[in-house]
Order: sequence, then structure tokens, then C-alpha cells
Amino acid sequence: MNFIRIGIDLAKNVFQLHGVNDKEETVLKKKLKRHQFLHYLLTKVNTSCIIAMEACSGSNHWGRKLESAGFTVRIIPAQYVKPYVKRNKNDANDAEAICEAASRPNMHFVPVKTVEQQDMQAIHRARSELVKQRTMKANQIRGLVTEYGIVAPKGLAQLKKHLPDWLEGASNELSTLFRELLSDLFDHLKILDKQVVSYDKQIKRLATQSKEASRLQSIPGVGPLTATALVAAVGDGKQFKQGRSMAAWLGLTPRQHSSGGKEVLLGITKAGDKYLRTLFIHGARSVVNSCKKKEDSTSQWVNNLKDSNHVNKVAVALANKNARVAWAVLTKGISFEKNHIHVF
Repeated sequence: MNFIRIGIDLAKNVFQLHGVNDKEETVLKKKLKRHQFLHYLLTKVNTSCIIAMEACSGSNHWGRKLESAGFTVRIIPAQYVKPYVKRNKNDANDAEAICEAASRPNMHFVPVKTVEQQDMQAIHRARSELVKQRTMKANQIRGLVTEYGIVAPKGLAQLKKHLPDWLEGASNELSTLFRELLSDLFDHLKILDKQVVSYDKQIKRLATQSKEASRLQSIPGVGPLTATALVAAVGDGKQFKQGRSMAAWLGLTPRQHSSGGKEVLLGITKAGDKYLRTLFIHGARSVVNSCKKKEDSTSQWVNNLKDSNHVNKVAVALANKNARVAWAVLTKGISFEKNHIHVF
């Protein structure tokens, strides 16, 4: 059968296929087991056929497999597939919706990630979860010791500094049983902290090994964490036509509520990747806090904004600017020059 496009609804063990011919007529509706899936495509489908999948767990793995076999792979974000689902939601309708969404000329697709990108992303996700657990553990300790009349100081470093004194101090009201419990909690906190530090070292090593990440670190406010996270997410950035598109994808551009030719701009959209957006804003905040006496073009731009805007607005504005510069650095293969005027 001469398929021109096949939409695939992926799952753990059962895959649903929906194929159309050059007249956009449905010519394939088939359910396959996991072990049958790749063999069927390789033996029954011509490599000129476009294979479309929804962005989900496993889509990058199958995308790499199919691209290596010569197929053209299109991965579509789930929110862009949903409008094409007809009637009830089931595997067959989902596969049909994916197939139809892939035919749209202005559809946004997700590039297939390389193994190296997924390695970076996996480390970031594991580290992010550990940081969350460490914060939860620290807050639990703060809450428990407060019940015994001890007010913990702000900051993780200060908490770790004072914990040994609380455990050994005879003047506080801590009972023997609670001291044992607090000691166990402290040990757990140190284990989490040690794991986070270990992942930080791995990320720094990856940042030095990656040419793209090394160039990104030339941007003020972009360190190993932001650089590797961005490379893991967007690769060379060429899926975006301009820097503003990548900034919009990160949720760093204003929301609009415009009508009748009257433009109304609101706060940032907060769309896209929350983790990356947070890293860009935190990095920008550090630059804003340290640029008062600096004379480079970025610092002067920030200082001018600070004269008439709140510091949080300035940090977000710089994060937006850094995202656009990052796109130029990735797509053009150049490093950032502090006093050079970039057009992007």
C-alpha cells in the first residue's frame, strides 16, 4: 500500500496505526504489539512515508530508530494534537488525530533528541527531584525543631551548620528520642546534599565537553546548569525561526489580550518549559544584582532599566534577552561578545 503518512499512538505494549494515501484517504487502521511494531514498518511501509507521533515517553527512542531506517519522523506536542481528536478519546481516534495534525502546513514539531541530549536531560530531571526532596527535608526539620522552641535560621547552609549544635547542646529541650530522630533526618539531608553535589559535578563536566554549552556560558547569567539544560531541550535551536520564538517557547514573552486593533500586553505567558524558564530568570537575577558598577553594554542596559522598573521586571527582561542571545549563539555557532551589538 502506498502510504504517504502514518500517525502512531504510542503506548507501552500496544501501538495503534492510522495511515492515509496521497488522496488523504484512510487506508490503514491497525493495532500492533510492541515486538511487531518496528518489523511491520520496516517491511510493509516505504521509507518515503512520513511517520508522525505524539511527544510522549518513548517517542524519541522510536524516532531515532525510524530515522536511522530512513523514515521522516514528525513528533507533535500533545496540546497540538488534542483539537483534532474526533468524538470520544480512544487509541484509534488518537492515531487519526496525530495523522491529521501532521498534515497541517503550520504545525510545530519537536525535533528528535539525540542520546547525548537525553543523557543531559535525565541528569537534570534527577537533580531537580533531589533538590526538591532536600528542600522538603530541610523544611520538615525546621518545623519539628520549632515545636521544641528552636527557630532555625534561613538558608540550607545555616541549617546544616546549627544542626550539630542542637544535637549536642544540653541547654535545649530536645529529648533523647527526638535527638535520635533528628540525627537520622540530618543524615538523610546530608545524603541528599551529597547526591546533588555529585550531579552538579557531572553537569559541569558535560558543560565543558559540549561545544554548544561552552559557547552558551559566555552569556552573562548563563552557567553550566542553564547551558546544558538548554542544549538538552533544543539542541542546535534551528527549529526556531528567530530568537523571539525561542523566548516565547520558554514563556518569557508577554501575554496578549488584544482586540479591534487595540493591543493590550500583560505579564509573561509562563508557557513552555518551566524548569528552563526558572534557570534563565535566576541567572538574570544574579546579573541584575551584580552589574551596578560594571561598564559593559549588558550592565549599562540593565542599569538603565533599573532606573524606571522594578528589579523583578528587569530580571525577566534580561532573561528574555538572554534567551534570544542564546538562540543566536546556538544557531550561528558563535560565542557572546559583551560589547558587540547583536541583531537577532
